[in-house]
Amino acid sequence: MHIQKFTFNPFQENTYVLHAAGEGILIDPGCSDRNEQRQLEQWLEENAVTPVRLLLTHAHIDHVMGCAWVHERFGLLPELHPKDLPVLEAAELQGSMFGVRCDPPPAPAAFLEEDQVIPLGAEHLDVLFVPGHAPGHVAFFNPRQRFLIGGDVLFHRSIGRTDLPGGDFDMLQRSIREQFYPLGDDVVVYCGHGPETTIGEERRENPFVRG
Repeated sequence: MHIQKFTFNPFQENTYVLHAAGEGILIDPGCSDRNEQRQLEQWLEENAVTPVRLLLTHAHIDHVMGCAWVHERFGLLPELHPKDLPVLEAAELQGSMFGVRCDPPPAPAAFLEEDQVIPLGAEHLDVLFVPGHAPGHVAFFNPRQRFLIGGDVLFHRSIGRTDLPGGDFDMLQRSIREQFYPLGDDVVVYCGHGPETTIGEERRENPFVRG
């Protein structure tokens, strides 16, 4: 399984394509205008990757701005945790609050649940339920290649904000300590914003959730 990262929209959100054997999973499509849409589309074409699923770590506006376009272009519907459905349905309203346009995302094709296994080629992703930044936040862990698509839970020396509706600081700390840190210090975390990091680095150095 290979990982391609794009940084999109005014919020500098990281969109990921996980791909293997010519098929790809789009995670958190933040492409917000035609240039960003074309950037993603061109990369898929040049690398002969066909998107087969659209997964959301959570439904805050910066992570769903491309959902309507992905559905129109590739026929894919989002999959997310059911507790984040109200957030997804409010995406257009979120956009008006932040002064940005967000086309209404389509209704989900399915809901993700804790411990669900998502196959891709010979590899798979395990779904982790990690609320705190958003009520239905999930992350995607590849146990063999030792990487985590973590969304807005844990960042390089920081954590996701908890002052948005549905946020809970204590719950976010528990998600990090109980779901992320036990995965192992060698695990690479691909974050929803900013650079990659590792579980070990954040366990030692993160000023918000150490140890």
